[in-house]
Amino acid sequence: MPRNVLQSSLLGAGFSIIFQILCRILTFSINAYIVRNVGREVLGIMNVRLLLLESTLLFLSREAINRAALSAKPQQSDKCSWAQLINQIWLTVPICAALCVPCVYIWLHWLSAVDEPYTVQYKFACYAVAISCVLELVAESTVFVAQVFCFVKLKIVLNTLHIFVRSAIFLWIVMGDRNAAINAFAIAQLSSALTIVLGMYGFFLYYINSFNSFKLAARKPKTLSNWERQLFEHMDDFPFTKLSQLLPGVLSTQSSSGSHFNRELQTLTLSFVKQGVLKQILTEGEKYVMSVSPVLSFGEQATYDVVNNLGSMAARFIFRPIEDSAYFYFTQTISRETRLSKQPPDRVRQASSVLRNLLLGVSSIGLLALTFGQSYSHTLLLFYGGEEFVAGGLPQRLLQWHCLAIYLLAVNGISEGYMFATNTSRDIDKYNYLMAIFSISFLVLSYILTGIFGPVGFIFANCINMLGRILYSSRYIRQQYQQLGLNPLQGLWPGKLFSGTLFMAGFLCYWYKDAVLLSHLGMGLATGVLCLLAWALANRDLVQMAWKYGRRIKIE
Repeated sequence: MPRNVLQSSLLGAGFSIIFQILCRILTFSINAYIVRNVGREVLGIMNVRLLLLESTLLFLSREAINRAALSAKPQQSDKCSWAQLINQIWLTVPICAALCVPCVYIWLHWLSAVDEPYTVQYKFACYAVAISCVLELVAESTVFVAQVFCFVKLKIVLNTLHIFVRSAIFLWIVMGDRNAAINAFAIAQLSSALTIVLGMYGFFLYYINSFNSFKLAARKPKTLSNWERQLFEHMDDFPFTKLSQLLPGVLSTQSSSGSHFNRELQTLTLSFVKQGVLKQILTEGEKYVMSVSPVLSFGEQATYDVVNNLGSMAARFIFRPIEDSAYFYFTQTISRETRLSKQPPDRVRQASSVLRNLLLGVSSIGLLALTFGQSYSHTLLLFYGGEEFVAGGLPQRLLQWHCLAIYLLAVNGISEGYMFATNTSRDIDKYNYLMAIFSISFLVLSYILTGIFGPVGFIFANCINMLGRILYSSRYIRQQYQQLGLNPLQGLWPGKLFSGTLFMAGFLCYWYKDAVLLSHLGMGLATGVLCLLAWALANRDLVQMAWKYGRRIKIE
């Protein structure tokens, strides 16, 4: 098939969703094994401290360079050649090697110390993670070429192999010696990085040789198989004739400047660096605070990480697809630069109705999680980590409060998504500054509240941060629709019938929390079905509309 960027992007996105789900299941299973058989302290060292080191090194080394390089189009312009792109991509290796020195020193000497039994293993693991990051970036040029030329299947196969090798080696070592879990983690990291390097260069060695043979055989079309035609005939712009050209300084420079690096590409890279540093802080802010703050033990860090991963499943697998679809709908329906009063009334009323129904739907899901999470957090965590994991009550408290964060996360995703979809460019720039304030406030609040409340302080800080963003976006929505006599924010009120049923369900489930497990689960199932029926009765019009459209899609 012809190389299609849009098609490969959609295909890659679909495979990535499936891959993320499978990886999440595998990660949860391994973490549950570690919690039950090794200990939470070890899990905290690996999942918080060591993975944070890996994330920091890889993100700061390649994110800005990769984003800038993807913006270049060497096939369509002589301003930036493939030689300059390959040279630019290879800069990730010395940058990562240079970053390893201060980062490993900070991880070993500045951050809170690990317990004495794990000191030697932790030191080895820090060096191993740093080396694995450098090793992984040795294959970055091949990864970039595969991405540009849409080798989607290659990416999926190697990512799967990477996860499989890392997990298999880790479990093989740990099952033989539970006390060597951190060493097992380090060896698994090195092995998986080596897998990426060998896999990528092995594939391109085969592909380039086969491609050269195809070009020679193209003079005799009858000798070509259908598979060869499909694989190579739409790769006329593939610039590599030997594997060594994927190394720096080998491919001849064909740009107008003739230099080894492109100045415009480097300027663009520097602009992405500024964004990347802030993005890394926002993405991994909690882990940085955990690592710097001495008030949380590694066991508490591991407990928070496990609960956070469990609680965020709804955001990844339910709210995120809804938010993405809603964002696309609002961008296509509402004009950014025109006031609502001057836009087609039918579209505005439809957008208001859709926004109201979306807020109603996601807030109802969040309220269900909040209601049943108070009574079933202990049960879920007991199944996941066993009696020892839930001892002391900290995991249960974390998950109970995290259910409140789920509700706020649901509302914030839709309200803020609508704001981003309909804001003017000037408003977006203005909000970016406000987001920086929110982010800094979150880090400060996280540090203060964890000192007061322990790991629960992270959830409090997150809830305060999201509440502030919800209030800002709600104010924007209300001001937009107020002059038209519309109020889509009514979707935040679930109705008396559903609210009353939720209150009754929460009371009954809490009353039965100390009963026999089957009775407790049975009560939750019964009251859950009752809540869904109450919601359906309270929103009959919405259910009928969904049923009608569902039948139409099925018929079509």
